[in-house]
Amino acid sequence: MILNVCREKPSVTIPELAVLIGITERSVQRNIQNLQKNGFLRRVGGRKEGHWEVIS
Repeated sequence: MILNVCREKPSVTIPELAVLIGITERSVQRNIQNLQKNGFLRRVGGRKEGHWEVIS
């Protein structure tokens, strides 16, 4: 679900993801860390100006 949301809205924030998916912010952070470690998701740019890039 995180990958789908990041594809549709690359500038989505972790709090927004938590509300959309219905899990806690900490769970979103943990899942994003796993996705990044496994090469599915990448953060481009800084915290404020950056966006998420889904790697196929």
